[in-house]
Amino acid sequence: MIKLKSEREIHLMRQAGAVAAQAMELVGKSIRPGMTTQEVDDIFWHYVRSRGGKASFYHYGGFPGHICISINDEIVHGIPGDRVIQEGDIVSVDLGVELHGYQSDMARTFFAGDCSAEARRLVEVTEQSFFEALKFCYPGKRLGDIGHAVQALAEENGYSVVRVLTGHGIGKQLHEDPEVRNYGKPNTGEVLKEGMVLAIEPMVNEGTHRVYELDDDWTCVTADGKLSAHYENTVAITKDGPVILTALPEESRWKKKFLWEVL
Repeated sequence: MIKLKSEREIHLMRQAGAVAAQAMELVGKSIRPGMTTQEVDDIFWHYVRSRGGKASFYHYGGFPGHICISINDEIVHGIPGDRVIQEGDIVSVDLGVELHGYQSDMARTFFAGDCSAEARRLVEVTEQSFFEALKFCYPGKRLGDIGHAVQALAEENGYSVVRVLTGHGIGKQLHEDPEVRNYGKPNTGEVLKEGMVLAIEPMVNEGTHRVYELDDDWTCVTADGKLSAHYENTVAITKDGPVILTALPEESRWKKKFLWEVL
């Protein structure tokens, strides 16, 4: 069942989203070749704890880390540990913060040192695909419109979207209805309503959309070993359109470029 949020609840989720965004900004500035993924996790947890928040992912379903950190061909759910980040890696960080009883969820893919032009293009298109989807985050539009927007942009650029992993509703629980797919047909699926809050998260692969899970029972990787990028925000559907509850300040450039037309 989809739970619509009141203005007060969205305000509280915005506060959780602000802490998440600040933590993500700190993590992104800290990532460099030579550090371990556990060190990245520690930076996040130290900051969130100082702000009175909780790490949404910690022990969620048994997950052992505070964040998910996935490198190169790893799509999502990478476990922090002693892996050393290398020059040229792309590093996807998926994190959530609980504050005042409400959740936030976001993801970004960062560059460790000097990355290839191909990797940079993949990350850019993944980010763009989110903002293409945002054009359809208005009451009366449908979930299929969101999925189609992500899929169309990714495939136009020669990439594929992950199908077995999706976005989701979010609120007091980290995962709520509805499922938000990164593929679909226009004008299909659940109708968007004021008060919905969605975690929209394009996961775009350089090669095949197929994935498999490693023996750790968490980390999902591309089936062909090619790169994958991840971009996610928590988005509230309001009568005036979408409100990103986890936006970073420098990302306004994409909003100006892509969110110019109400479709």
